[in-house]
Amino acid sequence: MLLRGLTWLVLFQLIGTVLSVLILPMLPGPIIGLVLLFVFLLVRGEVGEPLNVAASSLLRYLPLLLVPPAVGVMVYAAAIAADFWAIVGALALSLVLSLAFAGWLMQKLIERQVRRREPT
Repeated sequence: MLLRGLTWLVLFQLIGTVLSVLILPMLPGPIIGLVLLFVFLLVRGEVGEPLNVAASSLLRYLPLLLVPPAVGVMVYAAAIAADFWAIVGALALSLVLSLAFAGWLMQKLIERQVRRREPT
């Protein structure tokens, strides 16, 4: 089961990489593969047991993927400290814009849901 699920994951990443090289060089191959996998699962309607087993097995090792960024932050702490206020400003601005967009989008989705429920 695990091998079959990992094969599906690697296959979609490979397809995404091929599409990235041939057609869409501005997007990373793994991202294209992830979107293709998402569309495949939407069309299929369910996540099969092999993919579920592979994903849960990989999820256990997710903290290990966070170690290199944490080391990078520690290595470049002096550079980050030199640009501290610029980083804080960019983070605050992106937070405000993201919250505003999420609120606007939620209002639009609520309005659409209300229109669907209204009798015509």
